[in-house]
Amino acid sequence: MGSLHIPPPAAGNARSDDSASSSSNSRYTPVSNDPEEQEQEEYDYSASRLGKAPMGNLRLQTDFEEDAETGEPVSEDEDNRYDSDEDIEGKTGRAVDGPKYTPDEEKEVVSVFDRRLVPFLALLYLLAFLDRSNIGNAKIAGLQDDLNLSSSQYEWLLTAFYITYILFEWMTLMYRLVPPHIYISLCVCGWGLVASFQCLATSFWGLVVLRALLGITEAAFGPGVPFYLSLFYKRDELAFRNGLFISAAPLATSFASTLAWIIVKISSNGAISPWRILFLVEGFPSVIAAVFAWIVIPDSPGRARFLTRRQRGIARLRLEGEKPEPQHSQEQQQFNWGEIKKTLADPKAYMAAFMFFSCNVAFSSMPVFLPTIIKDMGYDSLHAQARSAPPYLVAFVVVLMTAYASDRARTRSPYLIAHALISSAAYLAIALTGYFHDHISPGLSIFIRYICVFPATAGFFSAITLIITWSMDNRVEKEGKGASIAILNVIGQCGPLLGTRLYPESDGPWYVPGMAICSFFMVVVAILALVLRILLQRENRAVADDEDHGTVDPGEEREELMGGGRRDDLEGSGDQRLVYII
Repeated sequence: MGSLHIPPPAAGNARSDDSASSSSNSRYTPVSNDPEEQEQEEYDYSASRLGKAPMGNLRLQTDFEEDAETGEPVSEDEDNRYDSDEDIEGKTGRAVDGPKYTPDEEKEVVSVFDRRLVPFLALLYLLAFLDRSNIGNAKIAGLQDDLNLSSSQYEWLLTAFYITYILFEWMTLMYRLVPPHIYISLCVCGWGLVASFQCLATSFWGLVVLRALLGITEAAFGPGVPFYLSLFYKRDELAFRNGLFISAAPLATSFASTLAWIIVKISSNGAISPWRILFLVEGFPSVIAAVFAWIVIPDSPGRARFLTRRQRGIARLRLEGEKPEPQHSQEQQQFNWGEIKKTLADPKAYMAAFMFFSCNVAFSSMPVFLPTIIKDMGYDSLHAQARSAPPYLVAFVVVLMTAYASDRARTRSPYLIAHALISSAAYLAIALTGYFHDHISPGLSIFIRYICVFPATAGFFSAITLIITWSMDNRVEKEGKGASIAILNVIGQCGPLLGTRLYPESDGPWYVPGMAICSFFMVVVAILALVLRILLQRENRAVADDEDHGTVDPGEEREELMGGGRRDDLEGSGDQRLVYII
């Protein structure tokens, strides 16, 4: 027998409320053509007309000819049964029984984001970190001699960047106010131009102004990207994606050192100073990347042009399970200032921020001083550039392995504490080797100091990745995540104000005080991570005890942020009980 076809209601019978008007162009068509099921399907349709959720497998068909998110025409070859969560729920606010998408479909959506979004963001951060840290290579490529910079003036060049970087951390919230494809493109173009203009600097003050402007443009981009990624990935997926993004930093430093070695080798006897060519060659590609950013960057999961229409709906729906309430009403779509106030009053946000501060002391100093440190080991400028690359290549691999393992284990603090202690021990070994250098042969001293650079850099790069991810793991609302990232960076980015002044020339060639200070602050990171872990464990136990003793209202929802529960299975309403990731 033919499939059952129920015509849409006549216009004169349409209800005037919003729900009816939103579904007036829709109809349910039974999937099955089994004659024995027709009677039941007719009953299901009648039930849906009376306000009850239809039972059985239904396919929602609409007369829409354009994508509701992008406004683009829909291809006939495209699987467009579902446009968004509203389409899947029949434009009525009541979800159709049964799964809305399969695990394989969700896996494919995540895979597309992994291929199309994360690598491009990592490329942009690579360019940003390259333009930020290449001044360390420029210093030994002739910058200091050509501009007659003292050690103090060079430190101020580094500090000027971080002063404006800190002052403009509030721009992280702009990701919620300006379409990301516009905002990110302007940021990338801005720092690309400023970084390129550094090649024209003829004085200390001119370069200071350019470094300050570079801080503004990069502050508007980098700190907000982990928050931006949280709009596309679940919490137990974030660490590895943040790791892919942040690992671009050591990769950029390694690339900068390799490129600097090539430029110095080729142009050492040319008419233009090698450091000027270095700034231009490493800065201008960002301007070109800005054009592609305008095209590639999606404003939200539902607006990703590289997804099919159905995949856009799945991309939005799969994240709804991590929100405390279905967000269909206009009021809930508004900017949630209450969540920002809640985050500002949370001590845990500040603990993460002070961890970030301590880690940034090392994170900001080693990339810009390592070429100088290696040169002072006895190598010439060319060999110092070449030997600066391997430690960051190793750090790149370690960051990815750590982030992947952290996501699989669904825990942060053990990996964070381990890397912080390993990095601290490496810094301490370098400091002790310098302090007792009179009792150690020169060859052994150089070997120990250089080898220890590897775990030191891998440790603080991995710690940075986990700190940023951990700070957002325990936030549900987008505004809360954005506020936590803002707090993290406003406090944490003060660390570079100290870190950029740790290695004055007067402490060379051993730099014992700077290495000892970095070792101390990495221990502080481990201690704060341990304290935060204990606090979160206590709060989790308190929630469990309340439930065991029956003091939690059965209708109260328990939000599990990292595994152990499906949001789809929770019923009722009430205050959220968060199970924190530790």
